[in-house]
Amino acid sequence: MVATKRRFDPNLQRVRAVIDGKAMRAYVCTRCLKAGKVTKAV
Repeated sequence: MVATKRRFDPNLQRVRAVIDGKAMRAYVCTRCLKAGKVTKAV
């Protein structure tokens, strides 16, 4: 039995990402950044 209910929260980073063709700041999980699901704005 687990004494406490543990939550596994996503590792969110605030990055400048291209959203709808515009560079915007957004909170993106590191798993999505590594998988290439989000394109970072240069």
